[in-house]
Amino acid sequence: MERSFDELVAEAEAEPTEGWDFSWLDGRATEQRPSWGYQRTMGERMACASAALDIDTGGGEVLAGVPELPRTAVATESWPPNVAAATRLLHPRGVAVVATEDGRPLPFADGAFDLVVSRHPVATWWEEIARVLAPGGTYLSQQVGPESVFEVVEFFLGPRPEEDRRSRHPDDAREAARAAGLDVVDLRLERLRTEFFDVGAVVYFLRKVIWMVPGFTVDAYRERLLDMHEHIRREGAFTATTTRFLVEARKPRG
Repeated sequence: MERSFDELVAEAEAEPTEGWDFSWLDGRATEQRPSWGYQRTMGERMACASAALDIDTGGGEVLAGVPELPRTAVATESWPPNVAAATRLLHPRGVAVVATEDGRPLPFADGAFDLVVSRHPVATWWEEIARVLAPGGTYLSQQVGPESVFEVVEFFLGPRPEEDRRSRHPDDAREAARAAGLDVVDLRLERLRTEFFDVGAVVYFLRKVIWMVPGFTVDAYRERLLDMHEHIRREGAFTATTTRFLVEARKPRG
């Protein structure tokens, strides 16, 4: 039997959103994955590192899935619910989880790590990454690209200005990395298909990825959610385009 709008929304509102595990969306939404396989690639780098830092680890889910960790492994996170979730998940693997504040320098010495990684960082502070990397060290990151899931964003907020559409462009990452003294050795962008199969999946996604529609609540966007519900009933899904880019940069030895 087809579930009602109110049932789908109430279920999504009741679901906890801490951590960075999206398994609640299994069967309710799909997102095409980038071809480079970030967790596998990160695992390959981790196996060769002696000291590694994972910035913005979320709930620690990605780092916890790495088969072999270096002797020294540290993760940072700024959102308190994620700090607690990451601590529970990563401490058994011997990873120290450090609570940080956005916009504050990393609490580590210069050259402390030969590998720094980050999956979907909120922002990339290239100068700090360069500072904590040892000479010859590597930064590897998968990041959200420009106009990612903008079909959803604009459904709720209307057309976005050009500066919003241009935000998070990989060319800007390349220039910022170079300005911080790093050599960019790999930079790839992919556009990927995302589908939401019920309005509850959209509600959960916007509650979890809070920067997509800032201040999102069901009450504030109830009419648009009803429109979304009807669209999905007619079309079978709401389709959007996710953008991701991989950037790998190294600190010169000299």
